[in-house]
Amino acid sequence: MDAVYLKRQLAINRDRVAALARGIPEEQARWKPDEESWSILEVVSHLADEEEFDFPVRLKIILDGDEKSWPEIDPAGWVIERKYNKGDLFDTLNRYVQLRNEWLSWLDTQEEPDWDATYQAPFGIITAGDMFASWVSHDLLHMRQLIELQRLYLEKQVAPYRMEYAGEW
Repeated sequence: MDAVYLKRQLAINRDRVAALARGIPEEQARWKPDEESWSILEVVSHLADEEEFDFPVRLKIILDGDEKSWPEIDPAGWVIERKYNKGDLFDTLNRYVQLRNEWLSWLDTQEEPDWDATYQAPFGIITAGDMFASWVSHDLLHMRQLIELQRLYLEKQVAPYRMEYAGEW
């Protein structure tokens, strides 16, 4: 595994997420294409909470060889419970960037981490390398979601005009 590449991707993804969310008007940030979908604000809020409570925290537990349990998380429930869609996009994005920066600094302090270190999760054994790769992949999943939300919002704004000429999605 190329850990340098993955660390660089986390930094690049931080900037990509910020670029995708920066400057979005409040009405668009809170807009949802349907009740089951998340808004841009909810996606960014989720990413901030994931930085604080999930991927890097659990990665640290694995690398430290701690026997303690992972912190409980409820990403889907938090959207409602923490009222993500009532937050402020600018503040939430800044929180996400700050947390990502802190974890990137922490990663830089890790000398020869054991990416094969394991943790017995409720769903089975997971390695530190699995968690690290999943953290990077999780970013990509939500960047795709942010782009799709922007495309759907644009589609609503240009109606009755069509966007087929742009190419297929």
